[in-house]
Amino acid sequence: MNLEQYVKKKYGAVKPYWFIEEVGLMQNAERVRTVKDIKDYLSGEHNIKNRPKFVYNGEIIEPRRIVINMAKTIISFKSQYLLKNPVTMIGEESMVSKLNHASKLSRYDDKNNKIMTQLVQYGQVAEYVFIDNKGRINSKIIDSENGTPIWNQNNELIGFIESYIFDGITYWYVYDDKTVTEYTNEGGEPHYIGTYISLSGLPIVYKTTDVLDDTSGRSELLDWIPILDNMEDTISKYSDAFYKFMNPIPVVTGQQLRDAIPQEVVGGGINLDDGADFKFESTNLDYNSFRELYGKLNQTLLDVSNTPAVSMNKTDISNLSEVSIKMLFQMADTSAGEYETYMRNGMYQRYEKMARLMRYVGEGSISDDELISLEFKFQYNTPSNNKEVMENLKVQHEMGAISRETIIEQSPYVSDVPLELERLAREGQNSKVEDFSKVSGRVSVSEEETL
Repeated sequence: MNLEQYVKKKYGAVKPYWFIEEVGLMQNAERVRTVKDIKDYLSGEHNIKNRPKFVYNGEIIEPRRIVINMAKTIISFKSQYLLKNPVTMIGEESMVSKLNHASKLSRYDDKNNKIMTQLVQYGQVAEYVFIDNKGRINSKIIDSENGTPIWNQNNELIGFIESYIFDGITYWYVYDDKTVTEYTNEGGEPHYIGTYISLSGLPIVYKTTDVLDDTSGRSELLDWIPILDNMEDTISKYSDAFYKFMNPIPVVTGQQLRDAIPQEVVGGGINLDDGADFKFESTNLDYNSFRELYGKLNQTLLDVSNTPAVSMNKTDISNLSEVSIKMLFQMADTSAGEYETYMRNGMYQRYEKMARLMRYVGEGSISDDELISLEFKFQYNTPSNNKEVMENLKVQHEMGAISRETIIEQSPYVSDVPLELERLAREGQNSKVEDFSKVSGRVSVSEEETL
């Protein structure tokens, strides 16, 4: 079933603006509402801010509302752990050279980071590949709040609706596999603007796994929010209790003498009868219980989010070997591997569309056989003992078990492998010329000596 058949079956021919109703369907509206709730949470609108006032000693007290926005820190860690080091393309040399050139011109490393961040935040994001006004291959990242994918009964993407509001005017873009149609409600009523050819086809939908729906992604943040809410509630209530219990109750045991203290005496005091006692009574705070509870919540958050405690300054380390570091970051590697799968699936589609657009921008064509060889190498941002890594690479090279190109790819000091190989090739040519000139010079000297 394609998009045209889907629209006829579901809406008939009497609804030219069917896409408005499609965006407003319950499942789509629910997804958009969830995305907006997550945005509100990340901007600081937490449940703890709704904590009501209370009465203490006859006065209305404004309670502590401590916001812990640790979710933003974890999201940043996950994104940078996977994509701080640029993704390396591997495959046919001519193909990789063309795709690398197009990627660098349009700053695709920055787009990858944006896609990854939105995957963690919202569980879904879309990308549309097109040729921009400069004649370059570029991509538009479509926020999950603005994008509505349309799937058929086989879970195949057959259409996409992008809708957003700008300056009080709503715009709709309806994508199919060949065209993009634009609508707007400027002037009060929805109306048609134009239809444009889509050289790259439908947008690419990146999404995480949702056990309840194969066509939608689920935000990992939804698993963290209940734990963070409890952490904020615990520390806010403890802070209130701490300040309340700093006001102890004075208690006098026995009889107090009525004679006043002379006014000439500096300071103040209390006259007590013989055997009487005066003291302050206060409730002791069980700080050990608070520390244990808050610590358990914090550790649970790190466990659920697969965040190493050492990366959040929760563990002291020193003089660790490469193996020990890998063990500390094992769960982070597992989580990064999962997101790598989501990114890789979308990137295969992106570069397939870019290969299709190459001939329109004068870069030549890329064959299917070349595309088959395309792979992506993700280098996680794991702390490493660089000296130990280089020593291992050196031993393998001396054994003849690894090539110089592989050493460059694995080296922690090289970020652009093709450029480094090109530089080495130039250095090799220059060294050959230099060696030849030295040899020719020695020959000429020997001839002069002979003469």
